[in-house]
Amino acid sequence: MSVKVDTLLKNYGTNRAVDQISFEVGKGEIVGFLGPNGAGKSTTMKIITGCLASDSGKVFINGTDTDGNMESLKKELGYLPENNPLYLNMYVKEYLEYSARIYMPGSEVHKAVDEAIAAVGLGEHQYKKCGELSKGYRQRTGLARAMVHNPSILILDEPTTGLDPNQILEIRELIKNLGREKTVILSTHIMQEAEAVCSRAVIINKGKIVADDTLQNLRAAGNSSTVTVEFLSQPSKDTIITAFGEDNVIESQNVWQIKSPDGTDIREQVFDFAVANNLKILTLSQNKNSLEKIFRDLTQQE
Repeated sequence: MSVKVDTLLKNYGTNRAVDQISFEVGKGEIVGFLGPNGAGKSTTMKIITGCLASDSGKVFINGTDTDGNMESLKKELGYLPENNPLYLNMYVKEYLEYSARIYMPGSEVHKAVDEAIAAVGLGEHQYKKCGELSKGYRQRTGLARAMVHNPSILILDEPTTGLDPNQILEIRELIKNLGREKTVILSTHIMQEAEAVCSRAVIINKGKIVADDTLQNLRAAGNSSTVTVEFLSQPSKDTIITAFGEDNVIESQNVWQIKSPDGTDIREQVFDFAVANNLKILTLSQNKNSLEKIFRDLTQQE
């Protein structure tokens, strides 16, 4: 595993921010670390990257315990914090060269910076001061800083916060491209972002892990097996209730929602019902739970 978190615990006074959580992220995965504001996402990421000490528990980077080894392991990590701290009076290329020298000999810096600039599309802006950049290009600079030393693991905390829709799409595409070669942990509370970029989600709420699975499995587990069907000519409600049960049928403007009481796929049963009653189907679709609904169900406040 590239990253392993084992029974991690962190308190801020009487507030338990992270409550003995455990999860693993394998090489080449893009994993969404999801949760509402205050759930413990940023605290966990700061502990993984060595920016914050835990009260107990372990973090392993590429199989090595970070306890006592964090300095040597930092070269394996690229971290983009939520607030993306930049030196605003430094030029973009100057800032990246300064950052690269922390990790590598001076003879390797120029090539590494040029590659990072090309990867994130900063070529036309590399001679601008960081303070002159738009929010989107500041995020690109932060990403370049995180990856300039070619780490195997990228930790990205809310990387699209404050961006406009076009900038969000650009950063998401960039993250997907980076994920082809690196392990990526992406913290966000925006479900569309996780669905667009990640294949797996670890969901945290009130400091505890409440789900850890692929997006496909999460949707399947939460699916209520309800179908929406529209007929060319409308059947009587009594006919549908007789076939599917009164508690399982809802009509709205000549469109019917029919729920399977045992959670199975009932599309074939609905089709057979239409044939038996000489009905023509205009539309028939199975309703699938979105990640947003699953997230809401798992993290709603009591």
